[in-house]
Amino acid sequence: MSFGHRTGLIVVAAMNPIVLVVTGHVTRDVVPALCTELETLLNGPRGAPVECDVGAVERADLALVEAVARLALVARRAGRQLRLRRVGPELQGLLDLVGLADVVALEGPEGRVPRP
Repeated sequence: MSFGHRTGLIVVAAMNPIVLVVTGHVTRDVVPALCTELETLLNGPRGAPVECDVGAVERADLALVEAVARLALVARRAGRQLRLRRVGPELQGLLDLVGLADVVALEGPEGRVPRP
């Protein structure tokens, strides 16, 4: 049995990311529910990127930082990295301060990755 060589470009199907949208005021009480929701979403397509949209969060504070840390842990346990979308300067500063900016990938409010 022989196989011919293919010519041309290899077609790779792009996977739609798994997106968790976080809105409103994040408190420590809602963090477990956010983690459960992400775990449920991770039961979807294998290998799909994991993104968390935080652009509609009312206030960047330590409760939000805790949520990001725990969501990153959930994603990492599933063998994936969490990418944050629409990260404002306040959250960016807090993540830098606590050392989480190196753990999650960050995308700024305009959709581009902030420069260090």
